[in-house]
Formats: sequence, structure tokens, C-alpha cells
Amino acid sequence: MEGNEQLATIIPMLKAVGGAITPQQYAAPTPCAAFTVLGVLEHMAGLAGGFAPAFRGDPSPTAPAEGAIDVRFQQAMDELLVAVMTPGAMERIVETPFGPMPGAVFSRLVAFDGLVHGWDLASSTGQSWDPSAALVAEVDGFARQAISPELRDGDTFAQEIDPPAGASPLQRLVAFSGRTV
Repeated sequence: MEGNEQLATIIPMLKAVGGAITPQQYAAPTPCAAFTVLGVLEHMAGLAGGFAPAFRGDPSPTAPAEGAIDVRFQQAMDELLVAVMTPGAMERIVETPFGPMPGAVFSRLVAFDGLVHGWDLASSTGQSWDPSAALVAEVDGFARQAISPELRDGDTFAQEIDPPAGASPLQRLVAFSGRTV
């Protein structure tokens, strides 16, 4: 399953979770220690808004998007999905926070980020987050190869945490990302 195919499943799930979040939930903490619920929404909308042009081969936006976060989040997710499905997006070399890489590789990192941040949002707002076992296995297999110890600086990625006994594959992936399950 290619990264854009993973995102074709993850992004609609993210939109559903994001669309059910109320402003009263924005200040709630998340398993991502750096962010509240609002912080995760802002982080994801900002990154998606910057990554979409890169996947299309367009210049990055010169100013951040404005407007209510619920609208910006939904629009950014829509733009990202269209961008990763653009012909040539997976072959294009994309400028990323980790340096230039093929869109096919970067889309898998974005899928990992989306899957884990979706869990952050869902678990913090009392929603379900139930990606398929096949999707979790694909994302997990890639993440374990791509996330090197150098990336675990506490900012980009936290240190892996031991999952509890009997953890589901999704919980093991979340623990791998440095979150307490």
C-alpha cells in the first residue's frame, strides 16, 4: 500500500474526528506532550497546508492560512489528499523538514504522523479511532525502518515507550511514537 493510498484512508478519518471536535475541547491535553487538542489541529493544518504544494511541485505558501481552525483543518486535509493523488506526486522529490526525499517516501511519513495524531485527537476527545489492521501494519512497518534514533530528539519524535501487555497493534505503534498508551 503506497503512502498516498494510506492517506486516502487516513485523511477522511482525520476529517471525521476533527469535524466532531468542539471548541470546548480545544484546551484538552493530548498524548502528544507538546500539544493540546487545538495544538494538534493547528500543527496538522499547518503542515498539510505546506506539504500539499510540495507534492504538487508548487512553491510553498508565503503566509499561513487564516480563519477558524475547524475550517482550516478540513480544507488543509482536502488539499493534502488531492495533492498526494496528483499525477507525479509520488515520484516528485519533495522538500521536507528532513531534507529532500521522494514523494513516495515522504507520503509514508505523513501517513505515520496522521495516524498517530489522529489517535491523539480521538483519544483526547472521546472518539473512536479504528484504522484497519492492514493499514496499521503497513504504517508500523515503515515507521520502524524510518524513525532513526537521531530523530528521537524529544521534539521531532519522543523516545519509544514499552507498550502494555496485550497492547493492540495500534497501541504498539502509538507507544513506538513515544506516547503513553
